[in-house]
Amino acid sequence: MAEWDGKSRGTVLGFKVFVFFIKNFGITAAYALMHLPVPYFCLFSGKNVKGLRFYFRKRLGYSRFKTMVSIYKTYYTFGQTLVDKIAISSGLRKDYTYEFTGEVKIAEVLEMNKGGILISAHIGNFELAQYFFNERLAKDSISIVITDQDHEDIKNYLGQYVKKETHFIVVKDDLSHIFEINAALANNRIICIAGDRYMDNTKCLEETLLGKKAKFPLGPFYLANRLNVPVLFVYVMREPKRHYHLYAQWIDYKQGDMNDLLKKYTESVAQMVKKYPLQWFNFYNFWDDK
Repeated sequence: MAEWDGKSRGTVLGFKVFVFFIKNFGITAAYALMHLPVPYFCLFSGKNVKGLRFYFRKRLGYSRFKTMVSIYKTYYTFGQTLVDKIAISSGLRKDYTYEFTGEVKIAEVLEMNKGGILISAHIGNFELAQYFFNERLAKDSISIVITDQDHEDIKNYLGQYVKKETHFIVVKDDLSHIFEINAALANNRIICIAGDRYMDNTKCLEETLLGKKAKFPLGPFYLANRLNVPVLFVYVMREPKRHYHLYAQWIDYKQGDMNDLLKKYTESVAQMVKKYPLQWFNFYNFWDDK
């Protein structure tokens, strides 16, 4: 099973180095520093690299040489998004530019006064969506559903730099997060949730993505269908020159058919990935290739 383990890699020391560079030498210097750890991950993260290799070779049809170069670039781009997350959340938003496509759709959902669900994916830098939302939408209108599996020491260290401006709902084994989601929707909040990662011992659905069957978590699509609330697909993609582009698309699907919703989701993700191929950040065997 190609399940994700729910954990991110990295050490407190590594984050301390990048925070130091951002504060003392600037964002560009932190980007340059990222070229040091990237070769390590390319050489010693065998399972992760294998997953990326399958993505570029088998799903996008890249040559061997282009695949090798793209793996390096993907790790580097991912590193840039980490730097951006720290920089933007610690007060350097003015050093970035932003673009919005479809944000009016989110406002329209709030006007319906019944809540809504935004389904995203681990492509681009969706964690920055909270800053888009806080600056453009009414206060306390967004709740982001997250897993809480990251290393506690890293989270505690970054807590002094990363401001928590958005309400988070943490996925828990006792399923209490389901009640929080229902309460948030009842208060006309919009729920943001990723639809592309499932974990062991959880139910999943299958659908084709980039020409091959893959597994997806049941939860986001079941909730959206069961609760009968508006559904949007949302992505925050990184572009050159510290520019971020938020996309929001209102989805019409066959009510009562979550498989139809999932199919539209995979088609949307595929379209976005083809436009931003280096921002596929599922660093594992996503298609369960043998």
